[in-house]
Amino acid sequence: MSSHRGIDLRLHELGLLAPAGYFVGLHIRFTAPLMTFQTYDQVWIDHYTNNGYVLRDPMTAWGFSTTGTIRWSDERLPDPFGLFKEAARYGLKYGATVSYGAISSRTIASIAHSEREFTDSEIAQAAEIVHDLHDATEPPSELTTAQIEALKCIAGGDRHAAAAAKLGISESALKARLNSARQRLMARTTAEAIQRAKDYRLL
Repeated sequence: MSSHRGIDLRLHELGLLAPAGYFVGLHIRFTAPLMTFQTYDQVWIDHYTNNGYVLRDPMTAWGFSTTGTIRWSDERLPDPFGLFKEAARYGLKYGATVSYGAISSRTIASIAHSEREFTDSEIAQAAEIVHDLHDATEPPSELTTAQIEALKCIAGGDRHAAAAAKLGISESALKARLNSARQRLMARTTAEAIQRAKDYRLL
């Protein structure tokens, strides 16, 4: 699953499993995920963000302390701030979380349901999807010199013609380099590729 289409398909499958929405934070490094996808109701997202709940979220602490799967209702999960009760008020009454990957590049994902607990089979299916997403979005360890030069020119404000002239190549060659960099970084735009390259410490 190397294409955007494959990633979008897996996210669609996750959405079918989670009628009340999902959150996926892929490759969390330096406390921030490199990619984030979520379909929770915007009202809950705003409430969660505005109140800084990520610092109190039991699933954040659990996700960094172990890997595997767990239901939100699990008695082993401490919730001193009552975040699960607060989430239930917004329709996120039942849920499960998946944690996967090395601690230096951890992926944490949650799925929610408003009517019932997730079955073991559904949680296993969600875990498989999250594992696939994690593996498919593994950041590259390096870019080619040509890709780095092209991205740096655009990041510095050069337009295509100016960047091509600076590098002594044709515009079509520059565009080919940028396109290959976007593919390598799984970015939809050059601006996104530049940001990801910076996030991955490649620029």
